[in-house]
Amino acid sequence: MVNEVPGGWFVDGRCINCDASRQIAPNLIVERNGRSAISWQPQDETEIDLLHAAAYACPTRSIRPPSGRLNHARDPFPLRLDEDLYLCGHNSPHTAGANSFLLVRHDRVLMVDTPRWSESLAARFETYGNVTDILLTHIDHAAHGRRYADRFGASLWMHEGDATSAVGADKVLRGLDSTEIVDGVIAYPIPGHTEGSVLYVADERYCFTGDSLYWSRATSDIEIFQNVVWYSLPELATSLERLVGQLRFEWILPGHGDRKRLPAEEMSRRMHALTARVQALQPQPPDLSATRW
Repeated sequence: MVNEVPGGWFVDGRCINCDASRQIAPNLIVERNGRSAISWQPQDETEIDLLHAAAYACPTRSIRPPSGRLNHARDPFPLRLDEDLYLCGHNSPHTAGANSFLLVRHDRVLMVDTPRWSESLAARFETYGNVTDILLTHIDHAAHGRRYADRFGASLWMHEGDATSAVGADKVLRGLDSTEIVDGVIAYPIPGHTEGSVLYVADERYCFTGDSLYWSRATSDIEIFQNVVWYSLPELATSLERLVGQLRFEWILPGHGDRKRLPAEEMSRRMHALTARVQALQPQPPDLSATRW
């Protein structure tokens, strides 16, 4: 156990440094020595709410109040990020703590990647509408996809590059061409992080990037996980070059790393700059600790 202030909120020793809690409570929770730490004890109800939200996002439930027991009434998830967009929270240890999202449309709800599995969470998500499609960005985030799909009677989408029999996808994306999932939601294959990685862009507004791209607080820019490209960095560079002129979006919404909203023109400019930077990169040995959160 790590208890920064005796008798106060603390981060226990199970922390895997996934960054999920720091995205929700930046400054209040910080990175120290390759793990999260409480920067100061909450000063008001707003900060207590932030710490509860961070705790309910944390995949290892490492963010703990003085009593050690969270107040379930202060669980804010799904947490609204935009008009039609929700962060699921309850990140799963089986996806290394990846974020997942709900996209609520007039006739259906889409889930992008999945939180940890529980029947109570499934029932909670179902109150937002009929969940018809679960979109998996890549194999690393597939742990609970089939179970949620079966629970909702939803279609489970994945690219053939990552679609193993164990995942059980029933809607398999193929090749490199874009595919319309439903009206206004487009899948763009982006091999690189894994062979079957996919970006999903909704209404030229939301770009769900899995682990292909993320917003870095350290660099204040769009980045790739150079040190955790499992398939091929040159393929990722080729993918970006192929897609950069096709993509238009305002929100970058990754599985790992921070979220960001900017005008579409600014996102496009940054994507072009990223594409040029990635062309010059060399493959590196896997090292999550080198990530610039």
